[in-house]
Amino acid sequence: MLSGTRLILWLWWGWGLYWMLSALRNKATQRRESLASRLAHVLPLAVGAALIAWPARRWSALAWRLWPTSLAAYWVGVALVIAGLAFAVWARVHLGGNWSGTVTVKQGHELIRSGPYAYVRHPIYTGLTTALLGTTLASGTLHAIIGLAIIVLAFVRKSGIEEGFMREAFPGEYQRYSAEVPALIPFTRPQRAPAP
Repeated sequence: MLSGTRLILWLWWGWGLYWMLSALRNKATQRRESLASRLAHVLPLAVGAALIAWPARRWSALAWRLWPTSLAAYWVGVALVIAGLAFAVWARVHLGGNWSGTVTVKQGHELIRSGPYAYVRHPIYTGLTTALLGTTLASGTLHAIIGLAIIVLAFVRKSGIEEGFMREAFPGEYQRYSAEVPALIPFTRPQRAPAP
């Protein structure tokens, strides 16, 4: 068995490698969010990831443990990381060339409703949030919880911008999709998307 958080780290590294390699097959961009908009969610994502990933030994208050270290918490965390990353990869496969790290509309963009997109409108964020929750559970520290909260808020903000782009690209069709499928949490009642 790999010790400590090493297994979780390897899972994230494997996911990151897949993510970079699959980014090579994207469609050309037709419309992109502004740099200021992108930075408004990328910077919080970076801060949140740093809080989760790096030990906060220098800031003793942030290193405070919220629950005791246990094998059960660790393995439940590992299971959530595996499930979350697998869900995100499944979403990425279904999204195909429509994917982008920035909020964009691609040339020949398609509204994907198959696979994980039948359960949530933003399954990559759902999967990553689940994996980050698992990482946080295994960590058990205050800094990891704060990092998770920051990332979730950044995902909510970014998904709202994506919703606006999709409503413009698929008028009527995206509103119907929003009325049928929840944004981030599967098997919940969808929240109504704001009017265009």
